[in-house]
Amino acid sequence: MSLSSALRLGDPDTFVAGVPHAAIADLRRTAPVAWQEIDEGPGFWAVLRHSDVVRVAREATQFSASLGGVVLEDLDDDSLEMMRGMLLAMDPPRHQTYRKPIADSFKARIIGELEPQIRQICRDLMVEAADRGEVEFVHDVTSGLPSRVMGQLMGLPEDDWSHLHGLAERQTSGQDPDLIAPGEGPDYSASIEMAMYAIELATARRRAIDAGRTPPSDLTTLILEGDFGGQPMTELDFGSFFVQLVTAGNDTTKTMLSSGLLALLQHPDQLAAVRADASLLPGAIEEILRWANPLHYFRRTAVAPTRIGDTEIAAGDKVAMYYTSANRDPEVFTDPDRFDIGRHPNPHLSFGIGEHFCLGVHLARLEGRVFFEELLGAFPKIELVGEPVRIRSNLNNGLKRLPVRLET
Repeated sequence: MSLSSALRLGDPDTFVAGVPHAAIADLRRTAPVAWQEIDEGPGFWAVLRHSDVVRVAREATQFSASLGGVVLEDLDDDSLEMMRGMLLAMDPPRHQTYRKPIADSFKARIIGELEPQIRQICRDLMVEAADRGEVEFVHDVTSGLPSRVMGQLMGLPEDDWSHLHGLAERQTSGQDPDLIAPGEGPDYSASIEMAMYAIELATARRRAIDAGRTPPSDLTTLILEGDFGGQPMTELDFGSFFVQLVTAGNDTTKTMLSSGLLALLQHPDQLAAVRADASLLPGAIEEILRWANPLHYFRRTAVAPTRIGDTEIAAGDKVAMYYTSANRDPEVFTDPDRFDIGRHPNPHLSFGIGEHFCLGVHLARLEGRVFFEELLGAFPKIELVGEPVRIRSNLNNGLKRLPVRLET
C-alpha cells in the first residue's frame, strides 16, 4: 500500500485553511493512487490522475456507486438505502431507468427557456444586495438564486424555499459545527427531514390528482407521472430523488457562484476582462468550475479485484475520484495552477463524466452566466472587506463566509 501520513484527504480539517494543492500535486506525482486512512471505518484509495478518474467514472459496473454509497464514510443501513434512491448512487441499468424520464427536461433547449425567469431572480437579488451595501455574499446573495430556481421548477411553496435551502446546506456541510442548526443532535439527519417533506409533497399531489384536480406543470408532476421501468415512482423513492435534485441544485450552485466571485477578485485582470466583454463569461464559468470545483470527490466501491495503474485494488475497496486533483493534472492542463478564463480546451471533471455526468449541467452554466452578468452590471465596484472563511468538510470545497462591499 502507498501510505500517506503527511496528507490526510479524509480529514475535514485538511481543507479549512485552503486546499493544499501543492501537497496534492506531490502525492499525485509519487503515488497517483494513494492509500488514505480515515478516523472512522476502513480507509480508501485516492485516485488523483485525470485519466484514472475518467476510467473509474466510466467503468460503472466495475466501480459501483450503489454498493457503499458516494461518500468516504460508511453509512448506517437506513442512510445508505436512502442514498441508493438518488441518481448519483444508482448503478446501471437502474440509473438509466430513473434518469431517462426526466432527462428531456434538462436539455439545453428546455433549460435555455428559463433564462428570462433566472435573470429576473438575479435582478431581484441585486436590488436586495444593493440595499445592504456590505454583505456576506455566500448567504445574503448567492443562496437566493438556486433556492428560488429549484423552488419554481419543482412547484414548491415559496415559504418553504429558505428552509429547504438550509437543509440542503446542512446535508453536505454537516462536518462543520457552525452549519449545524441549534438543537440538532447526533442522530439528526437533514436528508431524512428533506425526504419526509418530499414524501408528504408527493402524497398530497397524488391525492389531488386522484380527486380530479389538474396538477401544475412542474418537475414534481413530471416525476410523479413518469414511467420508471414500467411503473410510477413510489413516494419513498421520490423522497430520495427529491433530496438529490434539491441539494445538487442548491448547494453546488451557491458554491460555484461564491467561489467564482472570490477567484475573480483574486485575479483583477480577469475580472476586468469579463467586465469589458461579457462574451468571456461562459469560459470564465468553466474555469471557475475547474479552479474551485464544488466537490472534492465522489466515492465508488470496487465490485471485483482490479488494477488502477500499478496499484492492486481488492473487491470491496473504497475508491475516491478526486476532482480537486484531476482538475489540476499537468498531463491535461497547461500551467494547471493558473486561473485563466480563456483556457481552451478545458476538460475539467467537475460535472463528472460517463454514466453519472451531471443532469443539471445546462442549468448550472446558465445560472452562472446570468448571475455574473447581472452582478457585474449592477455593481461597478466589488471588494473584499474581510477574510473569506471555508467550510470544514472533506467533501464540500466551498466557502461559508465571503464578506464583500458592493458599490453601485
